Amino acid sequence: YGNFMDNLRVYVRGGTGGMGYPRLGGEGGRGGDVWFVARERTTLKSIRDRYPQKRFVAGTGANSSVKALKGEKGKDCEVHVPVGISVLCDDGKQIGELNAAGDRFLAARGGHGGSLITNFLPCKGQRRIVHLDLKLIADVGLVGFPNAGKSSLLSKISHAKPEIANYAFTTVQPQLGKIMYTDYKQVVADLPGLIEGAHANKGMGHKFLKHVERTRQLLLVVDISGFQLSSKTQFRTAFETILLLTKELELYKEELLTKPALLAINKMDLPCAKDNLDKLMKQLQNPQDFLHLLQEEMIPANTLEFKDIIPVSAYTGEGIEELKACIRKCIDEEAEQENEEYRKKKLLLLQTSEEQQMNR
Repeated sequence: YGNFMDNLRVYVRGGTGGMGYPRLGGEGGRGGDVWFVARERTTLKSIRDRYPQKRFVAGTGANSSVKALKGEKGKDCEVHVPVGISVLCDDGKQIGELNAAGDRFLAARGGHGGSLITNFLPCKGQRRIVHLDLKLIADVGLVGFPNAGKSSLLSKISHAKPEIANYAFTTVQPQLGKIMYTDYKQVVADLPGLIEGAHANKGMGHKFLKHVERTRQLLLVVDISGFQLSSKTQFRTAFETILLLTKELELYKEELLTKPALLAINKMDLPCAKDNLDKLMKQLQNPQDFLHLLQEEMIPANTLEFKDIIPVSAYTGEGIEELKACIRKCIDEEAEQENEEYRKKKLLLLQTSEEQQMNR
């Protein structure tokens, strides 16, 4: 992964409460809390570099005294974390999410101050070890096998400058780029190439597939000439590649197949690309007629329905503008659908409220 981090294990502890004042019945202040706060332009690496001990402890509550029978609360500890963080317990159970800038999560609560109930002795704050698990949030996630040309495509449609080379696994960490429209910008994530068995965590399967969960739509990138990882692995045609990618997504998490999806057929500048494209389009129009040619374990239970299929060449620039237009159209349609669902919910709540008032 190089400098990219998508998981960080930290220790958090709420502050201890302050001492009570038995003679006058005074209460000690409550200990401070530890909060995770989502902020833009923050990375897990920056947290680790700034806090190498990876320990976050809130302040102790003030003791009760003659001058202040009610002690002041201890100082809270705020930790700025990236947007798109899932907070997990040490046993892997998810206890919180921070999906937008400004979202807050109480990681460790401070202890109560000493009072009559506790015999005026303070309580210790909550303490635990948690994992900060990052899943990228992007409008579009590029999905494909290694060397399909995802990085080249990202450099063509956005301002990103990823490493590009003629060998598999050029991308070893997610890359983000922005497509700049005249009135809008969209974030595109170039995810490292999957391999067969990624759902079972082969290669670095789960580390890569989890990022697909936080993309609003999928953009499958497929080499028109097919794919072969090495001389020891089987050659896959473009049609087989699409089915295998679908199968990997399905086996990891079925809900991924409900995301809107586009298909970019890359490397259309290669010889025989036109003939291969004609053959592929026939296969995609009637996939059931060709499934008998494949091994049963390669066939997904549900196939992805692509909103658009765009032949492109990251090398010559063919189809790039059309692809950008399709991405924009797809995102706009999804946004309109979300707005419509929101309007329906508001209308339903209003109608329910009016019915309740009439029944009174």
